[in-house]
Amino acid sequence: MAKRVRGGSSRPGQRPRLQRRTTTARPTTESTPTPTAGSVSLTPTEEARAAELEAQIVAAERAADTNAARARERSRRPVEGEVRVRSGSIAERASHEYAYVQRDVRRIVMIGGSLIAFLLALWVVLQATGVGRI
Repeated sequence: MAKRVRGGSSRPGQRPRLQRRTTTARPTTESTPTPTAGSVSLTPTEEARAAELEAQIVAAERAADTNAARARERSRRPVEGEVRVRSGSIAERASHEYAYVQRDVRRIVMIGGSLIAFLLALWVVLQATGVGRI
């Protein structure tokens, strides 16, 4: 028999389901009140400020669109020095893997070489000082 849980129907670690309102087009018989000329009016300075804000928003949207277009164009352009091969070919995948392998081999050689140099220097110091001789 399952254990009863007080509270919601959600399990631990999970968020409860969102209660979303459905928007249905319902015909309304009431008309929405329209403001009369005397109740709401904007001064010329307020209208100018609204126009200025709208122009700033439009300029920001255009700049964002331009940046997105540049990013798309950059992603389509081939990188200099990169050999163009067919998409999905083994050569393309191998060229990317060779870069990783080359970098890893360089690191291995650097670490191995530094360990050998350290052991050689330690041996020289031990021989010169006579430490460890019986």
